[in-house]
Amino acid sequence: MARVKETYPVLGITCASCVRKIETVLNKTDGVIEANVNFATEKVTIEYDNEKLDLDKIEKIIKSIGYELIT
Repeated sequence: MARVKETYPVLGITCASCVRKIETVLNKTDGVIEANVNFATEKVTIEYDNEKLDLDKIEKIIKSIGYELIT
């Protein structure tokens, strides 16, 4: 397993519910070790196994729930 930990801005975060939604979806995703969203900075820090998941897939997951990951 090759762990990667990165932080990216996310567009569309407007409330605590947005934070919960993003964290819940990402943390249930196979390959994600931990995902945390900072409401104040509108950024997500995600640690994942890059053998199971890549940045493109993470972007698509976030987009599918109504937000945009800025890479």
